[in-house]
Amino acid sequence: MDGHFVPNLTLGPVIVQSLKPLTSLPLDCHLMVSQPEKWIEPFAQAGAHCITIHAEATPHLNGVLHQIRHHGCQVGVSLNPGTSLSLIEEVLDIVDIVLVMSVNPGWGGQKMIEGTLKKIEKLVQLRGHRKFLIEVDGGVNSTNICSLKNVGAEVFVVGSAVFGAINRKKAMDQLRASIGDL
Repeated sequence: MDGHFVPNLTLGPVIVQSLKPLTSLPLDCHLMVSQPEKWIEPFAQAGAHCITIHAEATPHLNGVLHQIRHHGCQVGVSLNPGTSLSLIEEVLDIVDIVLVMSVNPGWGGQKMIEGTLKKIEKLVQLRGHRKFLIEVDGGVNSTNICSLKNVGAEVFVVGSAVFGAINRKKAMDQLRASIGDL
């Protein structure tokens, strides 16, 4: 987050670079920034496995997505809750992940916007034969994760439901149990 596209600031490429030697897990970087084209190379060089940008953040979406691929990363595109899927229809053939924001981006702890379920259902229809994953971010918890999975979400970004819990292991176990993944 750059303080422009969304009002707050968070981790940058230096943190990704510091984490890379400490894990074999893929580092999935969701850039909530204006002018994402300026950040692709630094994040790729830092060790990002996947870079997701917001469709609303650039007038050159196709070009920036190709820039991500050129730097050897998986390609992700994200949409804010109020943005129509029509904005990304022309790039669905070149993405690995479509991230549906289920809250207005920038702040943790928000409640999931219920219209997200219908948006994911529409995205599943648009996907057709394409292989991209459908990811959801915002307000995901043990009471709604099953509904999200049932309409077609496959990857779940969970923040406050785990990091705000007193017992994080128990919170993760509840999430897994909710989707039958124990």
